[in-house]
Amino acid sequence: MSSLPFPVLTPEEAAAMIHDGQTIGFSGFTPAGAAKAIPRALAQRARAEHAVGRPFKVGVMTGASTGQSLDGELAEAEAISFRTPYQSHPVLRSQINSGQVKFFDMHLSLLPQVARYGFLGPIHWAVVEAAEVTAGGGILLTSSVGASNTYLRLAEKVLIEVNRKHPPSLIGMHDIWEPKDPPARQEIPVYQVDDRVGAMLCLIDPKKIAGIVYTDLEDESSGFDASTPLTDQIGQNVADFLVAEMRNGRIPAQFLPLQSGVGNIANAVLGALGANPAVPAFEMYTEVLQDSVIPLLENGRCSFASTCALTLSPEAMRRFTANIDFFRTKILMRPQEISNHPEIVRRLGIVSMNTAIEIDLGGNVNSTHVMGRQMMNGIGGSGDFTRNAYLSIFSCPSTAKGGKISAIVPLVSHMDHSEHSVQIIITEQGVADLRGKDPHERATIIIENCAHPDYRPQLREYITMLKKGHQPMSLSLGPAFHRAFLRHGDMRNINWDEWKG
Repeated sequence: MSSLPFPVLTPEEAAAMIHDGQTIGFSGFTPAGAAKAIPRALAQRARAEHAVGRPFKVGVMTGASTGQSLDGELAEAEAISFRTPYQSHPVLRSQINSGQVKFFDMHLSLLPQVARYGFLGPIHWAVVEAAEVTAGGGILLTSSVGASNTYLRLAEKVLIEVNRKHPPSLIGMHDIWEPKDPPARQEIPVYQVDDRVGAMLCLIDPKKIAGIVYTDLEDESSGFDASTPLTDQIGQNVADFLVAEMRNGRIPAQFLPLQSGVGNIANAVLGALGANPAVPAFEMYTEVLQDSVIPLLENGRCSFASTCALTLSPEAMRRFTANIDFFRTKILMRPQEISNHPEIVRRLGIVSMNTAIEIDLGGNVNSTHVMGRQMMNGIGGSGDFTRNAYLSIFSCPSTAKGGKISAIVPLVSHMDHSEHSVQIIITEQGVADLRGKDPHERATIIIENCAHPDYRPQLREYITMLKKGHQPMSLSLGPAFHRAFLRHGDMRNINWDEWKG
């Protein structure tokens, strides 16, 4: 029996309060801290409504991607009308690409203010996971912040999942701060990675809390695949490049804070940096902490980490929870509006490290769409950091699909990050430093240092045909690699004459 002055509900009772056509702001930034029980029950309700011929779909807003219990269950129940700002579930991805679900791809730092501005309409419900709730409306979040603080404040009504898997001893690990909107906005007072500027709890009017659901569910973060020789080589190339930058005086001797994207390559990069004795103990100012960061914090290779989410496997989360007093001095979790904010990225001089789907010879990066049309996941926070970084790095394997696809192409099929923001490109083949290079120099260095040897002859032939003009780019020949794959299933052995016209 709860001593709190809020109704204790089953997940089904909570889901029954939500109506068709309403918009929900869910907690979750990756599966970390995502609501789980209520969205599952909501999916079951949608199936029941559909079975008797009644419509039931809701708008879904989160911090970023989530897990099976939220994006997966709702997508499989065909219960999502629109989704923003980021997703990674295969069923939802298929529905987005078929036009069944509307998807608004957004920079993660912009989502909270866009919600406050009213650009996405009213938020009817906030459904948020918490470790603890106070009678006065204080909410202790769990393993992420995301946009939860903004949803809690803006929503007409609030449902809270109190998850016993996350202990109340998380108190002190969150730094909840929300900027004012123009014209009253002032600077964000984060001047060092470990500056605390906000509150430990989200504070809302307790009258908005419609009920509490008690759960005991682990985050659905599964960790990442073991490293491979290819990912290890990319990681080593990044580490070697940053060490050289430090030795040449272009990075201060005390190093600079790092931002790292999500995935196996990001893990390999951090592992290589942590293992390199030439790299001093570094700080991280990023949006996600993965398993690889936990030992780096424990052994002092990472001295402090500011993040939006702890995207840890169950094993790593248990390791974190067992030593929470230690990690409380090493980690702060902030809202995505703060963790990804351009003002802070530029002030702190962050080195950004993100991954690409494909990169063209001008240095433009596609990080969202396959063959120009099919959404993969979304831009996430990569643009927030890339556009404002001290040094912006994009990495990827030079080929995919057993060599049938080149990640280095004449012209990207979709552009998310332009040549004006991208400074360094790294594959397992090597490093292309684009700083101070004109377009023709950039094209040559990308081909020779980053493209796979199987594709270098075709790429060299392409730029030799385009000697006039500031950019080595042809509107007719630029998409030839993609057209060859769509027609023949392989980008290799391009016959340029086939694509002229």
